[in-house]
Amino acid sequence: MHMISEGASGADGVGKAYRFNLAYIWMISAIAALGGLLFGYDWVVVGGSKPFYEPFFHLTTEEQIGWANSCSLLGCLLGSILSGLLSDRIGRKKLLIIAAVLFAVSSIFTGWASRFDTFVFWRIIGGVAIGVASNISPTYIAEVSPAAWRGRLVTLNQLTLVVGILAAQIVNMLIAGDVSATTHEAIRDTWQGQYGWRWMFTAVAVPSVIFFFCAFLVPESPRWLIKMGRRDKAAEVLRRIGGDAYAEDEVRDIEAGIERERSEKGSFGELFAPAVFGLLLTGVGLAVLQQWSGTNVIFNYAEEIYRGAGYDLSGVMFNIVITGAINLAFTLLATATVDRLGRRTLMLWGTAAITIMHALLGAAFFFHIQGPIVLILTLGVIAAYATSLAPVTWVLLSEIFPNRIRGVAISIAVSSLWIACFGVTYTFPIMNQRLGAAGTFWCYGIICLIGFLFIALRVPETKGKSLEDIEAQLAHGKSK
Repeated sequence: MHMISEGASGADGVGKAYRFNLAYIWMISAIAALGGLLFGYDWVVVGGSKPFYEPFFHLTTEEQIGWANSCSLLGCLLGSILSGLLSDRIGRKKLLIIAAVLFAVSSIFTGWASRFDTFVFWRIIGGVAIGVASNISPTYIAEVSPAAWRGRLVTLNQLTLVVGILAAQIVNMLIAGDVSATTHEAIRDTWQGQYGWRWMFTAVAVPSVIFFFCAFLVPESPRWLIKMGRRDKAAEVLRRIGGDAYAEDEVRDIEAGIERERSEKGSFGELFAPAVFGLLLTGVGLAVLQQWSGTNVIFNYAEEIYRGAGYDLSGVMFNIVITGAINLAFTLLATATVDRLGRRTLMLWGTAAITIMHALLGAAFFFHIQGPIVLILTLGVIAAYATSLAPVTWVLLSEIFPNRIRGVAISIAVSSLWIACFGVTYTFPIMNQRLGAAGTFWCYGIICLIGFLFIALRVPETKGKSLEDIEAQLAHGKSK
């Protein structure tokens, strides 16, 4: 148990000291965040396996390579839409279980596909699981977290995501081993080219099964329970989180928020009301910026980037693991600082740093500088991304929308994220061919510069506030 003073929203509740059961809070949040781990693994495994499945399926054109890397993102979009439609109907917990099943099934069938169209189909199904997990996991964590702990707990989802990324990169490197073959024909004839890449995909079935069984241990979201009229069950969950006083105050605040929803008759059409539409545009802008910052192409196209910098295939696989380790280290830093420094500060710092790093990366490729310089600059991009856009975007998306339309608004924002992710992943090989690596990274740098200005003008500070307080703040037009 852990004692912490937190101002309650009620007039008579300011300054109350709640006794939070932090072990329980962290346990249920960690279980929900396993969706992030599977998201990270399934999303990045393609980057390390592509040198082997591309020769196996005879993929040679930029369009084929881009489609193989990005097809799962269409499933992510579908999963995000489905989760938005179903989360308020069947609850968060059931969707976590469904995501676990989809991860397990798709990983096995993707790994043992014998034809490219079958491979694509199961990658899309895996993408549906990613889309569901990317939407539901942070939403669930935000809804069970006390306000003072919500930032770091939602960031836990990003932490497990990068652990999944690093796990995929390590598994890929271990399975790939020391590959001396360099041509597609030679790689196709190796064990890695015939079977190794299959085990890279299949490995994610193990944590998927663990997630499936653990998901039955978490309670349903108290906000969803109250919305469904199950007040006593919600109070029971909240008592286990923070004791009787906390449960009483939270139930009162949540019921007041739901009453506002009903009286204001929130609907899809309300998304176009000026105040709400402005918030929706902010959420969509953050989602698109996160992807078009260009950082994720370093994970998905590490082979092309590091080969262009003069590394052989074994060096590429090792460098990929280094990027994952840096990603994990700086995500830990973000977890420790997001509730101290605030969301805006981290986002502004991150976009500024990524802008500078992309400019230097473009210059390195323009002047044909190879080797460690390119590796150091890509690691700098990942470090800045891991402490800002990667985790904080998810925190903000879980916080800035009014309760009455939070589900559909998050679904729209996350759908925009996956559309943007598909676009940047599919177009990178084409941009790299036509603009060169220098021009491509300079384009991403310009986007990040625009993103910096967007955050400075549009993004509110939400640290330390309850979801209800944030809604009231934004309803009165306050951004800081």
